[in-house]
Amino acid sequence: MILILYFLALLSLVLLLFLAPEIRGVKKWYKVGPFSVDPIEFAKIIMIILLAKYFSARHAEMYNIKHIFLSGVYVLLIAVPIFFQPDVGSILILLSLWIGILLLSGIKTHHFLILCVIFLLFSVFSWQFLLKDYQKQRIIGFVAPQLGDPLAIGWNREQSQIAIGSGGLFGSGFGKGSQTQYGFLPEVQTDFVFASIAEEAGFLGVLFLFFLFWIFILRITKIAMISKNNFQRLFALGFSVILLAQIFINIGMNIGILPIIGIPLPLVSYGGGNLIITFIGIGMLQNIKIRG
Repeated sequence: MILILYFLALLSLVLLLFLAPEIRGVKKWYKVGPFSVDPIEFAKIIMIILLAKYFSARHAEMYNIKHIFLSGVYVLLIAVPIFFQPDVGSILILLSLWIGILLLSGIKTHHFLILCVIFLLFSVFSWQFLLKDYQKQRIIGFVAPQLGDPLAIGWNREQSQIAIGSGGLFGSGFGKGSQTQYGFLPEVQTDFVFASIAEEAGFLGVLFLFFLFWIFILRITKIAMISKNNFQRLFALGFSVILLAQIFINIGMNIGILPIIGIPLPLVSYGGGNLIITFIGIGMLQNIKIRG
């Protein structure tokens, strides 16, 4: 059943390249009447289930490198159509999920080092032949901000940092942030919602947000620990890896330690697809907790 869902997800991602309208240079959403559907979010939850099922049945055979590469093929097939949309951020989330489950499943150290070397070589290849100019400019603007144009590729990063810095300890108050309310900070409901919260709620508001995330991840980890089989445990831990990767990347690009790649902040950013899939994952976790 999971393989059927996997191939349906793969098909929906491939068809995006031919059927989806181009919005801001990206073919990412199907238009269904007034609604937009992002199949990438559904592919993420399917990949958690697939990888959890695959490694739960082979946890005693992690010494065999073929299982590592076969699982990587599953991830690669999903990543290829996502790359051509293009949506590098979602590829990084899937890669984080794969590496996270590999580590949790007990990958051998020398196998992990081999993967690191392959990833490094692929990164060099991608820079030379795959990445588009604007993607390279984002990376250059992150690594060497002085080389970027502060009114172009560097604008979002600088406005986000200004918003976070101006929040201080207590913030400027709800609806009173100058960067947020006067349009200097872009995408305040999605990509830069963390900067908006930091400006209007301040450092204390950010600490409270971190506390809520910590409680959320802690509860998921507890469910993983009480799970009765490897599949349930890996699913719970894989879901937490996805959440942590999204939290880290979103906040990282808001505070300027990561390039801006358009990843939502779970349960905070506006948007239906990511929120629905998060709720589906929570529902599955609750089922694991109740039924074991």
